[in-house]
Amino acid sequence: MGYRAGGNWTKAGRALGAVLLAASAVPAMAEPVLNDPAREAAVARLIEDARESPPALRVLLRGMPKGGDLHNHLGGAIYAEDYLTWAAAKGFCVDETGLTVEPPPCPAERGIERFAASNEFGMDRLIDAMSTRGFQRGVGQNDVSGHTQFFRSFDRFGKMGGETAQMLTATRRIAAGDHVSYLELDHNTATLVSVVRAAGDAPIAESELAAVHASEAKEFAVLVPKARAELDADEAASAKAMACGTPAAEPACKVAVHYLFQALRALPPRQVYRSLVLGFMMADADPRFVGVNIVMPEDAWLARRDYSLHMAMIRFLAAKYPRVKLTLHAGEVTLGQVPPADLTDHIAQAVAAGAKRIGHGTGIAFEDRAEDTMARMAREGIAVEINLTSNAVILGVKGVDHPLRLYRAHGVPVVLSTDDEGVLRSDMTNEYVRAVREQGLTYGQLKQIARAGLAYSFLPGSALWADPVKLVAVAACADFATPSCAKYLAGNEKARLQMDLEHQFALYEAERLARAGKVT
Repeated sequence: MGYRAGGNWTKAGRALGAVLLAASAVPAMAEPVLNDPAREAAVARLIEDARESPPALRVLLRGMPKGGDLHNHLGGAIYAEDYLTWAAAKGFCVDETGLTVEPPPCPAERGIERFAASNEFGMDRLIDAMSTRGFQRGVGQNDVSGHTQFFRSFDRFGKMGGETAQMLTATRRIAAGDHVSYLELDHNTATLVSVVRAAGDAPIAESELAAVHASEAKEFAVLVPKARAELDADEAASAKAMACGTPAAEPACKVAVHYLFQALRALPPRQVYRSLVLGFMMADADPRFVGVNIVMPEDAWLARRDYSLHMAMIRFLAAKYPRVKLTLHAGEVTLGQVPPADLTDHIAQAVAAGAKRIGHGTGIAFEDRAEDTMARMAREGIAVEINLTSNAVILGVKGVDHPLRLYRAHGVPVVLSTDDEGVLRSDMTNEYVRAVREQGLTYGQLKQIARAGLAYSFLPGSALWADPVKLVAVAACADFATPSCAKYLAGNEKARLQMDLEHQFALYEAERLARAGKVT
């Protein structure tokens, strides 16, 4: 492996703390040599020795730097317990079914705190109803699939509103605990989503897209500044809750965040198109929104029926807003879940529509031109966002049936992500443990995936690596210790986080070997 960056890695390790401090206000840290092959090999042996023990693996992998989580829905990242805590503070009550909550007024005995105190197993049932607790271990309800339980969980806590700041805080805290340095959160502002349903259910033809866009863009332009102000307030409240910018700042303050606007696919086509138009408008206007996605169950009736129309909508809007990047949920289907025709080309269509990343991609082996699609993804650097827990719970696809190794064998860039870690009762460390246990990945391959989580992100600015495989740096950082590199890092958020990731790898490996009493 050709790990050179033009300059000396040892020298880089000694200088990196000062460079990061100058470029991004990241505190200077200890100075282990960057990219020490012997040290990496020694840590790899620790991982191999723990491969058959999930608890031991988790202890080892919890502190591993994991780069970016590029497929993380803010609304699904929150645990039911957090939602219920916030609901209790707002006076919500448990509804008569015991499966969800409702706003006040309601009987005092059904107040969440009183309900919890008097009905322990009822509270357990409520949390189960608002998540997939148990399903990932095969302990779910016999008459409900993991797919159904997952998607209906959102309906059960969807009555809550106005909690975005607390959701941001909770999600960044989870990421910090998992040593994830960047979140690309699927998130919609309430201001924009509020008008989607009003588009009605009249049909729309591909020939009408231009005219409808012109009308929609003009009508809703006034909403974009309001949506930006909404996000300003939510981010400020979250930063205050974590004491960011003060001496008491939480580690979560260092987790960088950008957003993907998530258009809604399981709706009548006019509503889908309006959500896409609003998403492209927001991403074009606000640099915090680095791209657009399309979500909701891919196997839903309307999503299946209108899949090709949705791709036509996306192609049209991508031409209108060329700066807006796309990552598209595609291929989140499997054999038996949908009719065979719905397995033949969803990923291929998404790639053709301009997707720079594919979310899930679980059904690739069932596509008619699977090898051609993977060849194009490899050639054009179109990464696939792999969600192991999600795919296991929702689709029943796991272990040798999962296409992660197929993608890797065809040279497709792979990243690991959490999808909806709160509803799924998972976290990024669990995804890494599953990657080792179920997919046979090594420590070196996990490092590649962690780096890919930043390399294939939509982070603003240029990258650190001219060759991300051999880790050859751009000319400005041929020597990391130079002023030109410090200037480059200061002006490029992506490069800055990539540099910090290398430093974190060095610190992690040195610490793990010190704990193990090993010297390289």
